[in-house]
Amino acid sequence: MIQRRTFLGAAALSLAGCTQNRKKQIALIPKGRAHMFWRSVNAGAVKAARENDLEVVWNGPDTETDYNGQLRIVDAMINRRVDAICLAPIDKKVMVSVVERAAQQKIPVVIFDSGIETEKFVSQVATDNYGAGALGAERMGKILNGKGTVVIVAVQPGGESTMQREQGFEDRIAKDFPGIKIVDKRYGMADFAKSRTVAENMLTAFPALDGLFASNESSAVGAAQALKGRSGKVKMVGFDWSPTLAEDLKSGLIDSLVVQNPFEMGYQSVIAANKALKGEAVEKIHNLAPRLVTKEDLDKPDVREQLNPDLNKYLSS
Repeated sequence: MIQRRTFLGAAALSLAGCTQNRKKQIALIPKGRAHMFWRSVNAGAVKAARENDLEVVWNGPDTETDYNGQLRIVDAMINRRVDAICLAPIDKKVMVSVVERAAQQKIPVVIFDSGIETEKFVSQVATDNYGAGALGAERMGKILNGKGTVVIVAVQPGGESTMQREQGFEDRIAKDFPGIKIVDKRYGMADFAKSRTVAENMLTAFPALDGLFASNESSAVGAAQALKGRSGKVKMVGFDWSPTLAEDLKSGLIDSLVVQNPFEMGYQSVIAANKALKGEAVEKIHNLAPRLVTKEDLDKPDVREQLNPDLNKYLSS
C-alpha cells in the first residue's frame, strides 16, 4: 500500500510538472485563410508567441463568408481548453454567442481586425477603419478635383471592419466633396471573382464613371481586374496589400491603396492575450493607424518594411 501511494504521488507530481511546463496556447482564428492579409496576421502572432514562449494554434474557415465554419472552430477551441482566443469575427452579431461562451469559461478573448456587438472581450486590436475609409475619400477627392461620379465595390453585410471603411468613405465624400456623387455600391462577398463581376456590372451601368473605391483585398483585386483593358479614365483607390495589388499600383492601374499593418495586428493581439493571462492591464481598444500608399511611396524604407514583412521567417515551419 505504501509503495502504491508513493507511485501515485510521483505520477501526480509528474503530471503537474507537465501541465506547468506546457506552453500557453493562443488560438488565432481569422475570417479566412485565402488572402495575404491573414498570412501576415499569422506571422505577426507567431513572432509575439516566440518572444513570450507561447504557442499559436492557427485555424480559420476557407472563406470569409463562412460564419458557421468560424463558429465551429471557436467552439472547438473552447472545448480544447486553449488558454486564450484571438478572433476576427466574420459577423459582428453572429459571433457574439461564442465570444460570450468563452468569457463564461474564463478564456480571455481578444478581438482583432473587426468589431463585435458584445463587451465580453479583453481587448480589440484593429485598424481605425472609419478613419481609413475617410482617408480613401480624401484621396479620391484630390485626384478627381472634387467632382465626378464614384462607385464602391463593398465587401459584405455584417462585416464590421469593412462596413466602417465604407461608411467613413461615404461620410467624408458627402461632407467635404459635394461635387462627387456616389452612384452605386455593390457587394463582392469577400470573393475575387464576385468582386470583379459587380465591378464590371457597375462600369457597364455607368460608362461615364470617374472613380472607384474598393474596401478590402478581395474587392480591390476584383475591381482592378475589371478595369484592365479599359481606357484608364476611372481612378481607383483600393484597400489592403498583396503582390497582385502591388503590381497594379506600379503599373498605374490603381491610383493608391489604403493599407493596414496586419503583421502588427497579429503581434499586438497575442501580446494583449498574454497580458490578460498574466493578469496585467490590457488596453480595451487598440487602434492601429491606416496609411495611404501611392506609386511614389514604394521605395520608402518604412513603407517597404510595413508592406513586405518576412513571412517565411515565421511561417516556414
